[in-house]
Amino acid sequence: MNIELFTLIAFAGALLAGLLGALTGLGGGVVIIPLLTLGLGVDIHYAIGASLISVMATSSGAAAAFVREGYTNIRLGMFLEVATTLGAAIGGAYLSTILPVNVIAVIFGAVLLFSAYMTTRKKGGQIQTVPISEAAARWSLNGNYPDGKQGIINYKVQRIWGGFSMMGIAGLLSGLLGIGSGVVKVLAMDQIMKVPFKVSTTTSNFMIGVTAAASAVIYFQRGYIQAPIAAPVMIGVLIGAMVGAKLLVKLQSKYLRIGFAVVVVYLAFQMIYKGLSGQL
Repeated sequence: MNIELFTLIAFAGALLAGLLGALTGLGGGVVIIPLLTLGLGVDIHYAIGASLISVMATSSGAAAAFVREGYTNIRLGMFLEVATTLGAAIGGAYLSTILPVNVIAVIFGAVLLFSAYMTTRKKGGQIQTVPISEAAARWSLNGNYPDGKQGIINYKVQRIWGGFSMMGIAGLLSGLLGIGSGVVKVLAMDQIMKVPFKVSTTTSNFMIGVTAAASAVIYFQRGYIQAPIAAPVMIGVLIGAMVGAKLLVKLQSKYLRIGFAVVVVYLAFQMIYKGLSGQL
């Protein structure tokens, strides 16, 4: 394959990845890494390096629009980012350099399946049934977001330390697999902390860039970030993320989850099969 065709395919795939990443809050890495490894034959370490750059681009492209629209909980995102950054810098990025490629592929496929499962089972607009967190109130982590039908909706953040712990796992996965680990971030906020789904999604987009940056430094030092691979991916994801940010406020969450899950399940089985059969 010549460089022109490689660049075109990588750009087109990244465009789709950025769109999905912005709409679901899961980052573009879940599409980028299978595209590069399965479709274009790129070594998984270099694919992870390019993915980390794309995740940073996704966050940059979507986060500004979400903040402007009033969906992102900035204070909550900054608080949880402490755990994800530590997890990414200390654990994941180091483990990815010592684990065999096939093992990383199988782990990645398993995370994709988990992503698809959790995406389809989540329900937005949950009713608060647990005591209000005093720490969340003291640190001003509670918030509100606009709704086209109901106006401004207020919500209370719950179980902040349970969510904080899950963010450490999210950071570990980000460093190990080169993804934004948005599935764990959204899971922690939506299921544990009882944050509304659209707020969870947009706050995840706000956070993933910082998490990815912590891992990208290590990958860059080891030579796994190459401009011919990362550049078309970054540009495509950035454009897709900006488009996705505008579409999110108009689309219903359940359709986003179902469509995303179908794509992810297919990619997951491909990654697991390739990893177990030694074809990577």
